Amino acid sequence: MDECGNAQLKAGQGLVGSADLGGKRQVTLLEIEQWNETIKELGISLDPAQRRANLLVTGIQLRHSTDRIIRVGPCRLKIGGETTPCQHIEVSAPGLRQSMQHDWRGGVYAEVLDDGDIATGDLVTWESQDLPY
Repeated sequence: MDECGNAQLKAGQGLVGSADLGGKRQVTLLEIEQWNETIKELGISLDPAQRRANLLVTGIQLRHSTDRIIRVGPCRLKIGGETTPCQHIEVSAPGLRQSMQHDWRGGVYAEVLDDGDIATGDLVTWESQDLPY
């Protein structure tokens, strides 16, 4: 994954230029607070890019958010569910996969509902303040 300051989203597809467009897992989101908790628990220092999520968000809880609509800048995304990391994450740090497999620490996947440009620093909010459960 290459870090970038802005990207283009395409409804029903995902991130323009991404290798795997379409399907239900069009975009993945990772909560920086969950990442920091995970690496602290493991006693390591590791860049969140190692998780290989498309979007790193802060100040919003992604746990138990299936079917909720999240807004990233001008674009809406529908959360499809929890993303659990595969065994390849263990290359980054032993025990990382197991630590990320509970409490939604691996992030979420979503379908893109709107075309638009997003950028680092864009506001990330829930479309509705209703609790998902």
